[in-house]
Amino acid sequence: MLQPKKQKHRKIQKGRSRKRLVETRGTAVHFGDFGLQSKESAWVTARQIEAVRKTIAHSLKREGRVWIRIFPDKPVTKLPPEVTLGGGKGEVDHYVFPVKPGRVLFEIGGVSETEAREALRKAGHKLPVKTKVIGK
Repeated sequence: MLQPKKQKHRKIQKGRSRKRLVETRGTAVHFGDFGLQSKESAWVTARQIEAVRKTIAHSLKREGRVWIRIFPDKPVTKLPPEVTLGGGKGEVDHYVFPVKPGRVLFEIGGVSETEAREALRKAGHKLPVKTKVIGK
């Protein structure tokens, strides 16, 4: 699964969610012909990104080309079960990418429109956000 090789800080703070904030970067299809765009905000984990990649590869029968436009570089920490408060911050459990509405998550090129739309529709079911398929 995806995770950074090196980081400046091992643990970072959670940050505050801004529900109505929309994405300003990465909102258009640049590399492929069709893309999967988010309509909501959420944290997308590295496992979910891998599940989407596998779904697209399986649906396209390994034809065409897939671009992953997001990378999980935000560490999420977790304390072990049954641990009382006061032990400090837990160890890094997994990595996420905070998605805002409008961000293009995946792109597909080199296949027909029907195949691309069907593959991206199936892939959208693996994500914790509502998505839509957009064209170039």
